[in-house]
Amino acid sequence: MANLFDLSGKVALVTGDNGGIGLGMAKGLAAAGASIAIGARDSKKADAAIGELKAQGARAAFIALDVRTEKSCHDAVRAAAERFGRLDILVNNAGTTVRKQPEKLSAEEWHLVVETNLSGAFYCCQAAYPHFVRGGGGKIINIGSMMSVFGAAYAAPYAASKGAIVQLTKSLAIAWAKDNIQVNAILPGWIDTDLTRGARQQVEGLNERVLARTPAQRWGDPRDFAGVAAFLAGAGSDFITGATIAVDGGYSSQA
Repeated sequence: MANLFDLSGKVALVTGDNGGIGLGMAKGLAAAGASIAIGARDSKKADAAIGELKAQGARAAFIALDVRTEKSCHDAVRAAAERFGRLDILVNNAGTTVRKQPEKLSAEEWHLVVETNLSGAFYCCQAAYPHFVRGGGGKIINIGSMMSVFGAAYAAPYAASKGAIVQLTKSLAIAWAKDNIQVNAILPGWIDTDLTRGARQQVEGLNERVLARTPAQRWGDPRDFAGVAAFLAGAGSDFITGATIAVDGGYSSQA
C-alpha cells in the first residue's frame, strides 16, 4: 500500500502563513514532502516563516496576496502554480478579527473581517479549481473556528464569517466531489497565537475560562495542526469531504 501521508511532489498554497496556525500547518505539509507557497501581504514578515520551512528542508517561496481582492487571489494562485509547476493543496488560513460589541462596529470593520475571512477563501477556491481539475484532483483545507459553533459578544463578524466557512466547505465539497476535489474544514479551539494573546489582554478572565473548560488543560500550540493538515492534504483522506474537524483539546465536547 502506498504511503497515505506522503506529499512528495505536491505543492501547497497556504494563505496568511506568516506564523501561528498557518505556519504550523505549513510545517506539517512540508514534513510530509510538499513544497510550500506562502500567500501573504508582507514579504518581510514572511521571510522568517520561509526561513523556518527551508531549515527543515522544504522548498518554499513567498507569493504576494491580499485575500480581500479577487484579482489578487487569482494572481496568487496562478503565481504559485507557475513557481512550482503545479498546485495540489490550498489552505485558506488568512483571517482577522475586530473585538467590539456589535452595536459599536462600523460597516468598514464588518466588511474587513467578512471579506478577509470568508470572501477571500471563496476567491482562492475559485482560482484553484481549474488547476485541480487539470491535475486530476486536489485538496482544500478551510480554517474555521470554535466561533463556527459558539457565539461571542465581542466577535459578531468573526463568528458570522467562520460559521459561513463551514457551510461554504460543505457546498464546495458537494459541487466538486465529481472532480476528485476534497474540501474540509479545521475548527481551531483556543490556540496560543499573537491573535489570542491580544484577546487575553482585552477579555478579562479569558485565560482562566479556557483552561477550566479544556480537558487537555492547556492552550493549543500551532504545532498541533501539523498532523491534521498532512492528513487532510494526503491520500489518507480521499473519502473524507465536507467534514469539520475540531482541534481544540476537547473544548467543544464539554457541556
